[in-house]
Amino acid sequence: MLEVPSFNQLIEDSIIKNWDLDAITDYQGATLQYHDVARKIEKLHILFENSGVVRGDRIALCGRNSSNWAVAFLATLTYGAVAVPVLHEFTADQIHNIVNHSEARLLFVGDHVAKIIDPEQMPALEGIINIPDYSLLISRSEKLTYARENLNAMFGQKYPKYFRKEHINYYKEQSPEELALINYTSGTTGFSKGVMLPYRAMWSNADFARNVMGEHVHHGSKVISILPMAHMYGMAFEFMYEFLVGCHIYYLSRVPTPTLIAQAFAEVKPSIIIAVPLVIEKIIKKRVFPKIQNNMMRLLLNMPVVNKKVNQTICKQVREAFGGEFYEIIVGGAAFSQEVETFLKRIEFPYTVGFGATECGPIICYSDWETFAKGSCGRAALHMEVKIDSEDPENVPGEILTKGLNVMLGYFKNDEATAQALPGDGWFHTGDLGTMDAEGNVFIKGRSKNMLLGPSGQNIYPEEIEDQLNSMTLVTESLVIQEDNKLIGLVFPDYDEAHKLGFTTQDLNNIMEQNLQTLNAQLPAYSKLSAIRLQLEEFEKTPKKSIKRFLYQP
Repeated sequence: MLEVPSFNQLIEDSIIKNWDLDAITDYQGATLQYHDVARKIEKLHILFENSGVVRGDRIALCGRNSSNWAVAFLATLTYGAVAVPVLHEFTADQIHNIVNHSEARLLFVGDHVAKIIDPEQMPALEGIINIPDYSLLISRSEKLTYARENLNAMFGQKYPKYFRKEHINYYKEQSPEELALINYTSGTTGFSKGVMLPYRAMWSNADFARNVMGEHVHHGSKVISILPMAHMYGMAFEFMYEFLVGCHIYYLSRVPTPTLIAQAFAEVKPSIIIAVPLVIEKIIKKRVFPKIQNNMMRLLLNMPVVNKKVNQTICKQVREAFGGEFYEIIVGGAAFSQEVETFLKRIEFPYTVGFGATECGPIICYSDWETFAKGSCGRAALHMEVKIDSEDPENVPGEILTKGLNVMLGYFKNDEATAQALPGDGWFHTGDLGTMDAEGNVFIKGRSKNMLLGPSGQNIYPEEIEDQLNSMTLVTESLVIQEDNKLIGLVFPDYDEAHKLGFTTQDLNNIMEQNLQTLNAQLPAYSKLSAIRLQLEEFEKTPKKSIKRFLYQP
């Protein structure tokens, strides 16, 4: 049995080792060095202790990524409390539900969240703390009020001269199985489930990252945090691993628009880029494709003599769009456009696609870009095993099952859901369908709950049809639904481009009719679309940018 070291010990070691290095920066704002982080953690520990918080109590955090969010999270873990990161994109009702369900005693909130929540809907909370300055927005406890008002005096009494490395002594978890955090899934239907992640899963994901990124992302490296830290993908690979090895992390504390992201890439020049497909696709479709889709470039790409040279030039330009100094881009969280992926593979761009789940904190599959098989999501990650629940895993899709150190303890206060996902055989049932080739590369076919049945019981994977549709003329994104046994393609077109070209709604409908004929010519009879319908607005999405399918089902 592998011996799992203390995760909180690793946090302590990193702070001491990197004491005078830059740790976290709010992009275009202030920077905290590792010793500044330690000082803020210590003050929050004093606040927790004097307000009666004990080990195992839940502390929720809900706000945009920021240095102070990161510090509050680290302070919660290293005190021995259980962190409950909540996505700030959730509605007020979802936030209330999660805070109540998790039985959180304290809630840290950002500016936006502070305006939308109703404290009366969270009666068990003892206090709401403002993330930007750690001031008390609400206190229902005299001890908490007193502790916050006298915090600086208490800190001064405890450390009358100055606060040094030697003073750091964090809570060390008693067992790798001990609960570290409860992360609520983005849950597209109803209220989401609370995933209980133990310290071993936190350590295992960090150890995986050290093995695959350690040579390229280490002491002094720079990284930009784009994904929400309240999502395990961003938490594990844009924050926790980097903090443990002494990186300098930049937070885009404003809404990460493609323009802001491109500007940050150019300035920071990160060592690695972790992203969801939508971010990469938008930058490539808006900033790269227009440059290379002219007649001259098409002509050159079709000439074998210069083709390789042209591809190298294009690859260099695409690299520059992302800062130019990264080892690879790791894409995950949702399906990747085949059009964009084919283009990246052709120019030998250093990208790879991983696969994970909140329940595994998150990593399940990964391959380095140099060994990555196009269309796959890599192979079983370090500390994990993967198999396909199918009699012929290479050809017949089955549910993707996984086991290993990353797997959760279960769902908080939900034994029924836990029993479905972890039926007792040691394997976590992901709910995703896929195949696996002889080399162990996993190919995702879609979510089992999204699968549709054809007229003679054939399995139809809407994601595969959508991927083909998304690469067609003026299609920005699409969704395939089943209505009276007919398949309909809902399409949100590129209205900006259509407007520039002077197209009317009728023109768009004509283009979509042509797209429909082209698409159906490529599909088997049972999965052809009956019609394409235009959507006036972008599809509503979860925080990890997956379309909320349930909103569009007939």
